[in-house]
Amino acid sequence: MLPESVFRSLDLPPGDRFDAWTERMGRTHAPLELSSDRAADYRVHQRLIGLGDVTVWPATFDSLVFRRTPKLVRQSDPEVYHLSLLLRGEGRATWGRQEVTYQLSDIHVNSSSRSWDIFTGADPVTIVGMEIPRALVALPESRADQVVGRPISGREGVGALLSQFLVNLTADTCPYQPQDAPRLGTVVADLVTAAFAHTLDADPLMPPEAHDRTLTLRIKAFVRRHLADPELTPAAIAAAHHVSRSRLYALFRAEGVGVAAYIRDQRLERAHRDLADPALRAEPIHSIAARWGFPRPADFTRAFRTAYGMPPSELRAACSPEAAGGAAGGRPPRSPAPSTPGPDPDRPVRPSARGERIRGPVPRGTLR
Repeated sequence: MLPESVFRSLDLPPGDRFDAWTERMGRTHAPLELSSDRAADYRVHQRLIGLGDVTVWPATFDSLVFRRTPKLVRQSDPEVYHLSLLLRGEGRATWGRQEVTYQLSDIHVNSSSRSWDIFTGADPVTIVGMEIPRALVALPESRADQVVGRPISGREGVGALLSQFLVNLTADTCPYQPQDAPRLGTVVADLVTAAFAHTLDADPLMPPEAHDRTLTLRIKAFVRRHLADPELTPAAIAAAHHVSRSRLYALFRAEGVGVAAYIRDQRLERAHRDLADPALRAEPIHSIAARWGFPRPADFTRAFRTAYGMPPSELRAACSPEAAGGAAGGRPPRSPAPSTPGPDPDRPVRPSARGERIRGPVPRGTLR
């Protein structure tokens, strides 16, 4: 599991909530002046996920005004870029005379080295925030600074790749191990660099390694979207991304996996998910296999047994309602690779005086 802490205002007395949130935001990004017409009984839920030098923080909070003044900039500047992916609610920001309104799925870009004001709407806002050191954005600083105040669409292009990565990452951090954190931070830095460069039409300024990692992520996302396509081959993937097959193989070799192996493993994961789903219990196994690119049942059974240590029929029996209730003696399904166990949902979580908690069972994107 990744390093993570949780702040929930309802863990505190009403009179302490807003001051605690102001202090928390000062440590999350940089010192800020916060104000709200709901400060007397403020509601906020934030998860803070550490990815090495990068921090990602999904949060839902009541109406709020963030203000970073010139005085605060002079007093303390951690020299980070702040990005917010807007998932629910409204937001606008001003930098002197410049004003920008953000729509859903837009990515807001800001800098701790500048003064600004941010206003949210009357309803609660849900975002995925991110703090990334300026030095990790592999573009000339003078160019990267020009992205501040420009909305980046999270609905298409590189911005969509960044937003999808952030949403998927924050939805469930349990499959990751602590040592994955800095590597994931590197992926985030590369995607931010690519998004900035795309916004500035400055792709040639990106270092080759950032280009390669971003291209590999794009290709993997393409593969996952087209797993059901029987024509999904290395040649088709290379053509779709305007690279040679040798270049495609080299990109995946750097990831420690072959192209065909990655396609097969992703298809097996989808088939495993469907076989374990009680709602699909009536669907024949060969039909599920064919849906995920295995037209020959014997080939599917052999590949599935190699990956999971049991045939598909045994997995389905182990996941049946009878087996779950103890009536059947099926062996429990085994994952294709070990992962760090998730938090114990029955483990109590003790809040600190500031409303900060160690990672535990927390509702996603809701105020309670």
